[in-house]
Amino acid sequence: QVRLVESGGGLVQAGGSLRLSCAAFGQTFSSCAMGWIRKAPEKEREFVAGISMSGGKTVYADSVRGRFTISRDNAKNMGYLQMDSLKTEDTAEYYCIAVDADYDVTTTDPDDYNYWGQGTQVTVSS
Repeated sequence: QVRLVESGGGLVQAGGSLRLSCAAFGQTFSSCAMGWIRKAPEKEREFVAGISMSGGKTVYADSVRGRFTISRDNAKNMGYLQMDSLKTEDTAEYYCIAVDADYDVTTTDPDDYNYWGQGTQVTVSS
């Protein structure tokens, strides 16, 4: 079992940066793939980024590739999402997600993830 707690959301102007953190509680985080999804009002949830359990493999949505960077520190049981060049369309609730993994892979399907955090709001103003 893994419990995920996000932090770092807030209000930022377009063009600015934010760093989201995900603290994982449990003994299996290092054997989990993890990722981030987001949900904006009246929009479908969107997979943002994923990272394999070793951190060696990453994947990004086209909408954030080149602007966002996912990373993790297994020694600290932490995951991160560095968000640069933020746009108003990045405004959403961001959720940290994780899934037990047998191999060092990542997945872009939110339904594959069985651990979810409570979310942190990111608001980008124009």
